[in-house]
Amino acid sequence: MNAAAWAELLKARRSRLPWVTALAFTIAAGFGGLVMFILQDLGRARALGLLGTKAALTGGTADWPAYFALLAQIVAVGGSVLFGVIVVWTFGREFSQGTVKDLLALPTPRATIVGAKFAVTAGWCLLLTLQTYLLGLIIGAAIGLSGWSAAVATTGLVTLLLTAVMTLAVVTPFALAASIGRGYLAGVGAMFLAVFLAQVIALLGYGPYFPWSVPALFTGIAGPDRDPAGPVGYALVTLVGAAGVLGTASWWKHADQDR
Repeated sequence: MNAAAWAELLKARRSRLPWVTALAFTIAAGFGGLVMFILQDLGRARALGLLGTKAALTGGTADWPAYFALLAQIVAVGGSVLFGVIVVWTFGREFSQGTVKDLLALPTPRATIVGAKFAVTAGWCLLLTLQTYLLGLIIGAAIGLSGWSAAVATTGLVTLLLTAVMTLAVVTPFALAASIGRGYLAGVGAMFLAVFLAQVIALLGYGPYFPWSVPALFTGIAGPDRDPAGPVGYALVTLVGAAGVLGTASWWKHADQDR
């Protein structure tokens, strides 16, 4: 496992994707800070040209709890795509670059290779989440958000991490799709289908029963008066995550690699 994980880390380090994903989450944290800056004083935002004279941005407050909630929503929604891209790239690259046979010829169990890929992917996604949190602390302090306390900061961190873990769980089936499709296309297609259905089903009111909608509902994106995903939703997320990992491991173990 150590050798397999080291190999996966080396592949990631020599790729541009970590930098791209880090930049994407940096922009996302900055956007969240911009929203808070605008909400602090709408008149100032209009004077600075950040908000059109006829535009309105209401229904939110500019304080630390609101900023942490917004960051969690960004991780839930944006993570569904970016975490999915990471998973699809990690598994699909072996087929697209023609290295899968070389990899499977090594004296390492196939399940271990899959486990190493998922371990590196999970660490990668959690580091991006921590980056978002740390940037949030810096940006929030820079614009002078109110409502700071150690309890609020701790709650914000826990919410971000739980959101990231649930989002990571629901993107694991994309690894299976990329493996079965032997490349990126099937995994990316499955990812966009899941993201689209998550939005539609949540709008219809059945989000708590659709695992890909649950992380966003957990962050309160539907509003404070709406009940987030309950035990059924969280159980479905757990089942989907386990099915994605076990299904991918089983496919790699038993599938014929004929090309």
